Amino acid sequence: MFSCGWKSLCRLVALAIVASLPIALGAQVASPVNGAPGVQPPPKWNLFLGYSFLSPHGSVDSSPDARAVLPVSYHHVTLGGDISGSYFFGRHLGFTGELGLHEYGIQNHNPTGYNGTEGNNDGFTTLAAGVVLRDVRGNWTPFVHVLGGGALVDGPAHNLFTWGPTFGGGAGLDYNTSLFNHHLAVRLFQVDYEYMNVDFGKNSAGRLIGGDVGINAIRLSTGLVFPPVGVTPKQVTLVCSASQASIFPGEPVTVTAVADNLDPKQNAVYTWSGAGVTGNGSTAEVATGSLAPGTQTVLCGVKEGKPGKEGLKPWQTADASAAFTVKPFEPPTISCSANPSTLKPGEPSTVTCIGVSPQNRPLTYTYTAAAGSISGNGSTAAYSSVGAPTGGVGITGTVTDDKGQSATASTGVTITAPYVPPVPHTQALCSIGFATDKERPTRVNNEAKACLDEVALDLQKQSDAKVVVVGAANDMEKAKMAKEQKAALKNKNVKVHDYAAQRAVNTKDYLVTEKGIDASRVIATTSTADDQRAEDYLVPAGASFSSDVAGTTAVDETQVKAETRKPLPAKHVAPKKKATAAAKK
Repeated sequence: MFSCGWKSLCRLVALAIVASLPIALGAQVASPVNGAPGVQPPPKWNLFLGYSFLSPHGSVDSSPDARAVLPVSYHHVTLGGDISGSYFFGRHLGFTGELGLHEYGIQNHNPTGYNGTEGNNDGFTTLAAGVVLRDVRGNWTPFVHVLGGGALVDGPAHNLFTWGPTFGGGAGLDYNTSLFNHHLAVRLFQVDYEYMNVDFGKNSAGRLIGGDVGINAIRLSTGLVFPPVGVTPKQVTLVCSASQASIFPGEPVTVTAVADNLDPKQNAVYTWSGAGVTGNGSTAEVATGSLAPGTQTVLCGVKEGKPGKEGLKPWQTADASAAFTVKPFEPPTISCSANPSTLKPGEPSTVTCIGVSPQNRPLTYTYTAAAGSISGNGSTAAYSSVGAPTGGVGITGTVTDDKGQSATASTGVTITAPYVPPVPHTQALCSIGFATDKERPTRVNNEAKACLDEVALDLQKQSDAKVVVVGAANDMEKAKMAKEQKAALKNKNVKVHDYAAQRAVNTKDYLVTEKGIDASRVIATTSTADDQRAEDYLVPAGASFSSDVAGTTAVDETQVKAETRKPLPAKHVAPKKKATAAAKK
C-alpha cells in the first residue's frame, strides 16, 4: 500500500513539473523584453546555496547472503545540501548545473538483520545539468527546470558507492530582499522529482550486497540566492515636458527633463536635440522664431554613471520627448471710413483705415480709388475728387503684415453733381391801361401808380433785376401813326405819334423820376398787340427777355422822349358850374 501511494505522489510531482513548462514559456513571450523603459533587466547568472531534504523510494533486490535480508529499502535523508548555478541567455531561458549532497543516515543494527526500514547507510551525490525557465515579476521569481546527469549512490545495506544515471525536474519560488542593496534573495522552496538507477553488481560471499535499484525520490530545498534572481538596480526613467503646448513663432518655450531612479552617487548627463534647441542640464530653451507652423518635437535623454562612463549599462539610460505646436500667425484685419463721405466735385476727403494684427506684427497700408486720386501709406490717406465723375466712388484700403498676410476693406465717397441754379425767366408783372384818358392816351395816370409802385418794390428787392415795359397801341392808333409817317415823308414838320413807344417811355419815366429807379434798369419796348396798354415784366439777372417774350422791339429813346405829367388846360365853363377834380388833373 505504501508503494502504491509513493508512486502516485511521484507521478503527481512529475505531472506538475511538465504542466508548468507551458506556463513558463508563455510568460517568456508575454513579459517585457530586456532594456524596455521602466523594466529592470534581470542578471545573467545566479548562485543557489541551500539545505536539501531527500526522500528516496526504492529497494535493492538480490539473492540473500549471510549479511543482509533482502529486499532492503532506502530511507529519507535529512542531512543534505544543494548547490546550483544558472546562466540565462535572456530574461527567461537559461542553463543550470546542480550538485546535490545528501549525507549517510545513522547506521542502526537491527537485531533481526539489516533491514532498510530500520536503518541504513543511505548516501546520494547527484551531479546534473539542464535548462531552466524563470519569470521575473518584481520581487517574485517562479522557475522550473529539467535536469539530467549522474548519481553516486550507496546503501541501503553496505552497498558500494556506485554511479548511475539520473534525471528529473522541479519548480521553485525566489523572493528578493532589500538586503545588500537588493543583492540577496531567499529561495522559499524548491520541489524536485529525481529518478536514479544504480546497478550494484552481483552478490558474492566476499563482497557487500549487490543488486540493482530504481529510485524515485522527492527532494525539498530552501536557501539563499546570490545575486537575487530578477533584481538589478532600477531602470532610470525620464519625462520631458514643454512649458507651452502651443505658441506663435518667436514666443519662448522651455523644455524640462525630470529623471527618476537616479543614483545620487553617480553622475547624470542630459542630452538634447531638436530644431532650435539649446540644452543646459535638465532644461533646454527652444528658439522658435524660425520654426515652421506644425508640431515640433524635442528629444531629451539622460545617462548616469561614473564621470566619463555614463550610460554603459542598459538601466543607466533613458530617452523621452516633448512636443509643442507652432501656430501660424493670424492674418490682420482692417476697417476703413471716409470723412466727409459726400463731396462736391473737386472737394477732398480723409480716408482712415484701422488695421489690427492679432500678434502685433508690423503693418503697412496701401490705398486705391476707382476714380479721382488718393495718396498715403499710413493709417490715413488723402482723397481728391478732382476728375472724378459724379456718383459713388469706391476706395479700397489694404493692410499687410511682415509675413505677407493681408486684409482689405472698402469704403467710398459720393460726389454730388455741381449745383446748377435754375435758369431765371422773365416774370410778368402788372399792366397799365391807357384807354380811359381820351385826351391824353399816353399819359401815366394816378390809376397806374399802384402797379408801378409794386414794380419799383420788386426792383428794390432784386438789385440785379431789370424791368421791361412793353407798350402797345390799338389798330386805330397804328393807322393814324402810319398816315403821319407817310405825311412826314413829304413834310418834315409833320409830327408822328408812336403811341406804343410813348406809353413805354412815359411808364419808364415815372419809375425813374417818381420812384428813383436807375434808368439803366428800365427798358422801354413795344409790341404789335392791338391794345392801349403797357405790360411790365421783371427780368432777373441771367434771364433772357427776348427768349421769354417774343415779338417786342426796343424803343429808340433818342427819338421818343418822355412826356411831362401835367394837368390839362382849364376849359371855359358857365359860372355856376364847378370843375371836377378829375378835370383839374
